[in-house]
Amino acid sequence: MKTIKDKVASLSFVALLMALTAAMFYTPTASAHGEKSQAAFMRMRTIHWYDLNWSKDEVAVNETVTISGKFHVFGGWPESVDEPDVSFLNIGIPGPVFIRAGSWIGGQLVPRSVALSLGETYDFKVLLKARRPGDWHVHTMMNVQGGGPIIGPGKWVTITGSMSQFVNPIVTLTGKTLDLETYNISNIYFWHAIWYAVGVAWMWYWAKGPIFIPRQLAVASGKASTLISSGDKKVGIVFLVGTIVANAYLMGATNDEYPVTTPLQAGTMRGIIPLEMPVPSVNVVVDDATYRVPGRAMQMSLTVTNNGDSSVRLGEFMTASVRFLEPNVLEDETGYPDDLLAEEGLTVSDNSPLAPGETRSISVTASDAAWEVYRLADLIYDPDSRFAGLLFFFDEAGNRQMVMVDSALIPSFI
Repeated sequence: MKTIKDKVASLSFVALLMALTAAMFYTPTASAHGEKSQAAFMRMRTIHWYDLNWSKDEVAVNETVTISGKFHVFGGWPESVDEPDVSFLNIGIPGPVFIRAGSWIGGQLVPRSVALSLGETYDFKVLLKARRPGDWHVHTMMNVQGGGPIIGPGKWVTITGSMSQFVNPIVTLTGKTLDLETYNISNIYFWHAIWYAVGVAWMWYWAKGPIFIPRQLAVASGKASTLISSGDKKVGIVFLVGTIVANAYLMGATNDEYPVTTPLQAGTMRGIIPLEMPVPSVNVVVDDATYRVPGRAMQMSLTVTNNGDSSVRLGEFMTASVRFLEPNVLEDETGYPDDLLAEEGLTVSDNSPLAPGETRSISVTASDAAWEVYRLADLIYDPDSRFAGLLFFFDEAGNRQMVMVDSALIPSFI
């Protein structure tokens, strides 16, 4: 006969299992992401996001936000990351606070994975529909097979209203209109409850008797075969056969009720057309680059040649979504996230207009707390300590040229 202690232990174990199972249904709210913990070389040498625009900073439930801009696929893609042959344009948000109503690359609808080419630049657009009220950090993101998520800049967007007002209507291929937010929700709850009950019953059966010390003693004494009786085996068979039969019957009933279905589309879209970028008339050679740890500043020695027909000046250096601006040349008017914008972070030893045909050696310093805040300085501890980024030059008419730079980075601790 079971002792009172055995019964208490069994009940306690069942209660613990039920509590742990129930805890899986609780998900605390996350408001931002861990993009700062992503390796610096990943953010610098893979996808460069620029010219980004969040159409709204505040929307009501059911209203839409458009995120658009460009991204450059770095030609010197790191060897430790699989190339973006299978990539998916995504948005980094803390759960389903928005739904994605559509995404486009190069003007083409991209509901599934695409193949991207190294060294090319693409424009993109993502349409989001607000679902859950709150303040949410909304990022651009590219998921790369074998490389994981590559996170771009994030901006806070406020959603107002009530989630109970959210609707997500669609028209099926058979012409029926459904609201995906509530469609068949009672059926979903019902079957979750049924299988939850089956799981609890299974755990209760095996935990109702002495489970820890008596079983351990039986195993230690060579009587493990006595722990499972013929009745236990019959119960196991009932659970197994019952589960298989129930699933087979329910699958057949579902196919009868919904005879017209299409599988999830999982192919890779190829032939995405990149932007036709003009060949830059400015040539840049990185002579050397250092990162000064105490000053939180990166210094580049550049040899710049202007092969165009108009004078140019350096106005911006962008890397890992952080923009360093030369205030005498460029001021941001796009509402770019403040924590990623160093409005006076770029200094140039001689930034007077570089005349057509002229070659000049300059020292460029990009300094801001963002190097440490966004952990970009961790790059100096990487086995392949290289940086990459975009330089933007502006001519007398305000026209912009983009030049990619890539070089080894040497740390300086004095």
